[in-house]
Amino acid sequence: MGRYRPPAPKKSPYITVEGHQRLSDELEDLWPTRREVVAALSAAAAEGDRSENAEYIYRKKQLGGIDRRIRYLQKRLDELKVVDNKPADPNKVFFGAWVELEDEQGETVRYRIVGPDEFDEEDDYISMDSPVAKALLGKGLDDDVTVETPKGKIIYIVVNVEYVQ
Repeated sequence: MGRYRPPAPKKSPYITVEGHQRLSDELEDLWPTRREVVAALSAAAAEGDRSENAEYIYRKKQLGGIDRRIRYLQKRLDELKVVDNKPADPNKVFFGAWVELEDEQGETVRYRIVGPDEFDEEDDYISMDSPVAKALLGKGLDDDVTVETPKGKIIYIVVNVEYVQ
């Protein structure tokens, strides 16, 4: 019996200008890497018995990973819609906004709402598909935002909203 996995939910097709550039640069950088791996794979294949050739097996897996990423990026970049304009009301939270929130204990956090292809915990980017971002979208300054988490509800107050171009 096979392991059935339902298809993943479709990601939002939106991305910032910076995110689109980063993905395009990654795709561009993968091609020279692929050429190097193919050359190393050819050299390893020329050594003889491939079943016991660790270099050949490693390069084959590496090439497969690079090819998968290239296919994904080519397909995804065609689907993405670059959002490069500010909203009509800059005091409301929409895609691309930097949002500063304060919780009930007075601690503040700052997030940027971006597309699912560019979120990064180190940069405090959160996906627009995340529960926090979904709760924030459309809210304005001084609005209360309730976010459902596994630990319970968290209530935030929107302290600041800014857009960077």
